[in-house]
Amino acid sequence: MDVTQPGGVALDSTGSGDRPDLPDPVDWRLALQVARRFAGREPFADSYLGASLRGDFAEVTTEAERLVAEFTGLRSPGPAAGTVLDRQGWVEANVSSMRRLLRPFTERVAERVARSPVAPLGRRVAGAEMGALLGYLAQRVLGQYDLLVPDEPGAAGPSTDAVYYVGANVIGLEKRFAFRPRDFRLWIALHELTHRAQFTGVPWLRGYFLSLVDQSLGMVDPDPKRLVQALTRAADEMRQGRNPLDEGGLVGLLATPEQRGVISQVQALMSLLEGHGNVVMNHLGRRHVVGQERMARVLQARRQSRGLTAQLQKLLGLEMKMRQYEVGESFVEAVERSAGLEAIAAAWRGPEWLPTMEELTRPHDWLQRVNA
Repeated sequence: MDVTQPGGVALDSTGSGDRPDLPDPVDWRLALQVARRFAGREPFADSYLGASLRGDFAEVTTEAERLVAEFTGLRSPGPAAGTVLDRQGWVEANVSSMRRLLRPFTERVAERVARSPVAPLGRRVAGAEMGALLGYLAQRVLGQYDLLVPDEPGAAGPSTDAVYYVGANVIGLEKRFAFRPRDFRLWIALHELTHRAQFTGVPWLRGYFLSLVDQSLGMVDPDPKRLVQALTRAADEMRQGRNPLDEGGLVGLLATPEQRGVISQVQALMSLLEGHGNVVMNHLGRRHVVGQERMARVLQARRQSRGLTAQLQKLLGLEMKMRQYEVGESFVEAVERSAGLEAIAAAWRGPEWLPTMEELTRPHDWLQRVNA
């Protein structure tokens, strides 16, 4: 049975892209089942609190879009639509997006999977791991700008996007820390609408980001020998006193030098976007959100989790995303101190104007290079 998610996209766990006769390397139906189980049920989903979220987020999405456009000068071609989801709905939307995101890889290895005697087991393992990751994230995410990447082949008309808010997680933090609901919801919307302004207000950015994703996935080699080589590198790292998972988790561990170069480009771009999003959110938050400073402290502490959660984040490469906030925010703040926040606009001229990973730690070098 197919599963249809909020965007109306049918999810079928069998078949790979244009070759439905070939098995998909990931059992997406199992991924959805596992993710739903890990995500859990939340007590607020069917309450009057859940109903109030839809009206509030419709209003704050419109308000945040206007504030971000006025502050950054980045204007989207069409209005944003904010959608409030429960954890189950967020899981369904992201399983669909992940399937489309990974299609360049899954289509390339489908024939090899079809010939492998252990393919059925491999598909289920991959589906279970993907589901566990998404289910874990569903418990924590507050808002998300979704590119719905990449475009469906043969789709008519312009590509669409979406802004999601996970209602149960939002309400949970509001109640735990006594945040004023509308202020907290506006603050979340400011961050997600900044990301939307970046990807829709900078004409080349979405295509460039997707090209990096396609390039990195296109270089992935599922050959088991690659795993042995990666484990050998990991052992060497450990003998030298370094944690082999520090840079990108398992993905970084399995990457070739060429792949790590592309991963570095992706990390640099995402650090800039996350940092810029945080700075814009905080600037606007200080003006328009009551209690913004305490909200920022709470979410900062939430990102710097310890214990088992921290180890899981390191294993999955999520810790790199946490550092992206810090590195990118420090870079944008340094640029603002030196040349004003408007100097960041130099990065929107084209891919060659983006800061490298090295320049993110040396913002003055980037400013000199772009003459900002």
